[in-house]
Amino acid sequence: MAMDWSKGALAEGLRCYGAGAFFEAHEHWELVWLASAEPEKTFVQALIQVTAAFEHLRRGEPAGTASLLGRALGRLERYEAEFGGVDVERLRGELRAWLGALAAGETGGLEAPGIRVL
Repeated sequence: MAMDWSKGALAEGLRCYGAGAFFEAHEHWELVWLASAEPEKTFVQALIQVTAAFEHLRRGEPAGTASLLGRALGRLERYEAEFGGVDVERLRGELRAWLGALAAGETGGLEAPGIRVL
């Protein structure tokens, strides 16, 4: 499946994610996940976990945030630096930074990782 980030559920999810509407982004990307085959399926699942993590953070649940970010990072480790039109290497780096900040209890001022479409 080609990943076209310019229209449909991928684009709507990306727009919602960028606006901080994490639950809504999750809902859009879940539609893509349900219709996907591997390797896209696991990739989209990782993105969904990132959105769920930041919904947990919004609710004041740092342990849930860290757990979901760790699982998302684990899924993303199998992909090249770029996959599906996304800068995966940059995303992995931002997830690692978030996990470090969560472990140190120093998340103030950090923004959710960017999902950069190339």
